Amino acid sequence: MLHVNAAPPPSLLLVQGDEELLAARAVAEAVEAARAADPGADVREYDAGSLAAGEVAEMLSPSLFGGRRALVIRSGQDARKDLIAALLAYAKSPDPDVTLIVTHVGGAKGKAFADGLRAAGATVVPVMKLKKDSERVAFVRNEFRRKGARCDDAAAAALLQAVGTDLREIAAACSQLLADTDGKITEAVVARYYRGRAEVTGFAVADAAMVGDLPGALEALRWALHVGVDPVPIADALADGVRTVARVASAGRGNPYQLAGTLGMPAWKIEKAQGRSRGWTPEGLVEAMRAAADCNAAVKGGAEDRGFALEQTVFAIAAARRDGGAR
Repeated sequence: MLHVNAAPPPSLLLVQGDEELLAARAVAEAVEAARAADPGADVREYDAGSLAAGEVAEMLSPSLFGGRRALVIRSGQDARKDLIAALLAYAKSPDPDVTLIVTHVGGAKGKAFADGLRAAGATVVPVMKLKKDSERVAFVRNEFRRKGARCDDAAAAALLQAVGTDLREIAAACSQLLADTDGKITEAVVARYYRGRAEVTGFAVADAAMVGDLPGALEALRWALHVGVDPVPIADALADGVRTVARVASAGRGNPYQLAGTLGMPAWKIEKAQGRSRGWTPEGLVEAMRAAADCNAAVKGGAEDRGFALEQTVFAIAAARRDGGAR
């Protein structure tokens, strides 16, 4: 990751990879570096897919009033040919008072643009998704280390088991643990802290159910109930999972950053829900919402076996996704 220090910020920065949290941090640190060099720096952000070459030429031209500028262009893989040409031409001789930051998810789409920025000497920050358990364990340990705390591999693995693999949720869990403990994070501390924490295990159940992972959802549910998680927040998490996917699916496949204001939820949550919506039909989502509502009524109404009600709801959601809502 890029770290802010006394050195001037880079003129060209390519943040490349598909892990949104790491990309957001890299962009934020680069902007912070520009503001550290000039507190009055003019910072602007744009989506590459909706940015015209003429607009960027105006923003990158020398300023009559001086001062540092930072231009963030997100989703560089979606840039049109004229914009790519303009930016690569600029990259050959960038303005030292401008920090141009381009994010790119990697992959084949827009690869020539990313390669061109590399060839022009851009500082590259890799932010690919962490796919190995060892990488996630290292991420957890570094989260605590960067905040002056300690965490061993066993504690990190226990935290991942409780939270799951979403990096934003992992980072939030680390911050919460630091706020609520003395900073010495052990496996016993994690186990004690997350016993009964349904906002973690409940959403793990919902996430698995919404992508059709019936065995994973049942395993997460049974583990949650085994460690004493209250069924009510699990039912709430299932309802929230279905409701969020339904809202995002009805909004279409738009850009998460553009949909954030309309839907009233963060871009990362919209992007996650867009992924969860694959494989669902509108009829299936209606059926899943009905099942989640029935589950809430049963669990909060004092059903005789609330665990059984949750399990039946997981089966019902899986069936709704598989059968498209057909009865």
